[in-house]
This record gives sequence, structure tokens and C-alpha cells, in this order.
Amino acid sequence: MGFESVGSPLLWGAFLVGVLFMLALDLGVFHSDTHQVSSREALIWSCVWVTLSLCFCGFIWWHFDSKHALEWLSAYVIEKSLSVDNIFVFIVIFRYMKVPRDHLHRVLFAGILGALILRAAFILVGLGLIEMFTWSLYLFGGFLIYTGLKLLISGDGEPDEGAGDSWVKRKAEQWLRVTRDFEGPKFFVKNNGKWFVTTLFVCLLMIETADVIFALDSIPAIFGISRDPFIVFTSNVCAVLGLRAMFFLLENVIDRFRFLPYGLGIVLAFIGVKMVLAEGIGGMGLYALGVAHQAWLDPFEVPIGLSLGLVAVVLVVSVLASLLIPAPAGDPNDE
Repeated sequence: MGFESVGSPLLWGAFLVGVLFMLALDLGVFHSDTHQVSSREALIWSCVWVTLSLCFCGFIWWHFDSKHALEWLSAYVIEKSLSVDNIFVFIVIFRYMKVPRDHLHRVLFAGILGALILRAAFILVGLGLIEMFTWSLYLFGGFLIYTGLKLLISGDGEPDEGAGDSWVKRKAEQWLRVTRDFEGPKFFVKNNGKWFVTTLFVCLLMIETADVIFALDSIPAIFGISRDPFIVFTSNVCAVLGLRAMFFLLENVIDRFRFLPYGLGIVLAFIGVKMVLAEGIGGMGLYALGVAHQAWLDPFEVPIGLSLGLVAVVLVVSVLASLLIPAPAGDPNDE
């Protein structure tokens, strides 16, 4: 089984080496000591990651064509936008676990490394399913439509603070030897000849679990834009790499984006519909299931430029509406 990709082995290798170099530079040079990340530092690093990502998009435009560059940019914007929900959940987890602020950088960095590995696995599995079972695209599309409508109805993408996250904590304490408190920025410590995981490691497990849950939305959404492994993987990685800096930049203002979940709901539902329309209704998908052969609706491709424009407009409007329209009195977001 193989996937058609615009990325040559040289491009794949160069991209991975570049990512590893930036991660080593980030952790080993600029953040080698444990400290609280200021808003100014977070803003600088956010600009760095976004600039590098846009430069890579420009390279794709120059090396390939505008179509692949627009696909990459669309996937990047969608993943970046969905990351805002990740940040909200991260804030809830850190408050719930009472993590010291000077430890946040370390656990977020480790969480991003784990997220990159998990995303790569999810992308490979998803592309494998699409390669073997064309009708799985209908499942992905339907799931995105369901998730989008759920967000539109509830307007709340936030998990219960004490439900899934505390379940991970309880299971970790049940199955592992966990220290009673934080042991500095360490994830593992040795006491009386026995190895223990620290409370910070349990927090990391909760962060990774939350990211897996969000990947169930974001990865299928990217498949609605492109199924090229190079485009999907590199756009996802570039969006995730800036997640830590974006956390420190938005942690004190993210509660104000009360209309953003509705915007994300519209985006997810739109990408789900786009994915289904691209395959057609009936025809090939049902033929693969042995149900029908005659298509009820021929495949229809929404132009990638139109998709990107619609996604951008929806997200900008939802953010501006959140900032310009005051929250009702008594609204918990009105702080």
C-alpha cells in the first residue's frame, strides 16, 4: 500500500531535520532553564513559528504550485484554529492540577513532542483507511458534520473539568507509583530505590489524552482539505509547534472568545460537507459497500481558494464578535 505525495525523500528528510533543529534550539538554547514565560516572550515565539510556517508555505508555492500551497495554508489555518480549544483545555487541566507556572513550559514542550508522534500515527492510520476503504471518507465527513453541529448547538467545546481529566488522574494513581507532590520540573524520581512518576507526569498524561481527543476532530478536518501525506503532516506539525507559545500568549484572554466555538462548529461542519460532496452521494461510496452503483449526486469539488476564504471569514467574524459584543451580565466569561 502506498500514498501519492508531492514530498520527495529529500524534502521529507529536510523538513524533519529542520523540525528537530528548531526543537533543540528552542529547548536547549532559549529555554534551557526553568522559568515563567512572559507574554512578550510568548508573542516573539508565536511570531517566529508563524513566520517560519508561512515561509514554508511560500516554499511549497515556489517549488510546486499555488494549489498545493493553498491546500497547505488551509490545513494550517484550520489546525491552528482548532488548537485554541486545546489551549482552553490545557488551562483547565493546569488549574485543576495546580501546576506551578515555572513548570508549564516543560510539560507543554513534552506534550508537544508526544502530540507530534501521535499526530503522525493518526495521519498514517487515517490515510491507510482512506486508501483501503474509500467509503471511510463518508465516516470522516459525517463525524465532522456531527461535531460541528454539536458545537453550534451547545456553543461549548470544553470538556467537564472533573470528568475525563480526573479519570486519567485516578487511573494513573491506581496503576503507577505517583509522588504526593511536584518534584520540580521532573517527570520521574527515585525514592528509596524505587522509581516514581511525579504529579507533573500525571499532568502530562492528561495533556496527551486531551490532544488525542482533539486530534479526532482535527485530523479528519485536514483530510477534507488534502490527502497528500506531505501536505497533511507538515501543515499539522507547523501548527502544533507554535501551540506552546500560543498558550502563554492567550492564557489570560482566551475566556473572552465566547463565540469562537460557534465559528469552529461552522468550519468543521463545512469541511465535513465538503468532504462528502467531493466523493459524491451514492455511487462509488455505496458501491464499495455493495449497496448501489448509481450516484444520486455527482462528486463536486469546492475550490480550495473559496474554502480558505470562507474558513478565514468565519473565524475572524467569530473572534471580532467575541471582542466587540459584551457578554451578558452574570456570564462566566465576562471577567
